[in-house]
Amino acid sequence: MTYLTFQNVTKSYGDTKVVMPFNLNVAQGEFVAFLGPSGCGKTTLMRMVGGLEKPSSGTISLRDEPLTRPDRRRGMVFQSYSAFPWLTVAGNVAYGMRYRTDISATEKRAQVSHFLSLVGLTDFADSWPNRISGGMRQRVAIARTLAAGSEILLMDEPFGALDAQRREYLQLELRRLQQDEGKTVIFVTHDVEEAAFLADRVIVFTRRPACILAEVDISSKLGRDRSLDLRESSEFFALRNELLHLVRSTASVEENT
Repeated sequence: MTYLTFQNVTKSYGDTKVVMPFNLNVAQGEFVAFLGPSGCGKTTLMRMVGGLEKPSSGTISLRDEPLTRPDRRRGMVFQSYSAFPWLTVAGNVAYGMRYRTDISATEKRAQVSHFLSLVGLTDFADSWPNRISGGMRQRVAIARTLAAGSEILLMDEPFGALDAQRREYLQLELRRLQQDEGKTVIFVTHDVEEAAFLADRVIVFTRRPACILAEVDISSKLGRDRSLDLRESSEFFALRNELLHLVRSTASVEENT
C-alpha cells in the first residue's frame, strides 16, 4: 500500500492554471521540501493535502483513501501568525490536544510544558497572544500543531518570522522530532539552504503553473542525521549550490518567455 499519493492533480481558478498535472509519492516518515519561487503553486498543493482546497482534477490519497476534508491526521502550520487570541500561550498549545484520546490529562499537561520548552516560551505560558511578538506567536502555532500528534505535518514557511538563532534551533528540533516520532513532513519554502538542511528529498517547482522541475535526493548524499556542523561541509555546499542553480533556472526561463 502506498502512503501519500498525488495522482494527476491539477488546480485552476477560473482561467488561471495554478497546478499542472502533478504526480508524486511520499513515503511514510519522509521529510519532503517543496522548493520554488513565491507564487508558484507549492502552498496550494500543501493546502490540498490538508483538505483546505480541492483539486480541480486528480486525487490526493492517504493509504489509498482520497483526502477530501481536514482531519486530525494532518496538522498545519501556516506562514501567518495563527495563535488564538482568546487563549493564553499554554491554552493555545493545550487546544491542539483537545481531541487526543491516546494520552491522559496528566500527560497532556506534561506535553504542554514540553512543547513550550521546545519553542522557548516557558516563561510566557500565561501570556496572551496580543502581549507577545509576532515571531513568538508563530512559535505558539508550531507548538500547538506538534502537540496535536498528527502523523503528517504540513508546514508553510513556518520559520520565516523567527530570528536566525531561534530558526536554526527549531530546524534542528523539527528534524529530530520528525525522526524520533516517524512524522511525515511536507515543508514549503523558498529558502534553498533551509530545504537542503531539513529535507530527505527536495521537490523543485517551476514557476506557475506548478510542475516538478527536479527531485533531489538529499539523504542519499548527506545521510539522515543533521547537525549544525553539516552546514559547513563541502557536501552541503555542493547540494545547496545544485538547488540554487535549479531555482535560478526557473527565473531564467521566465525572463526568456
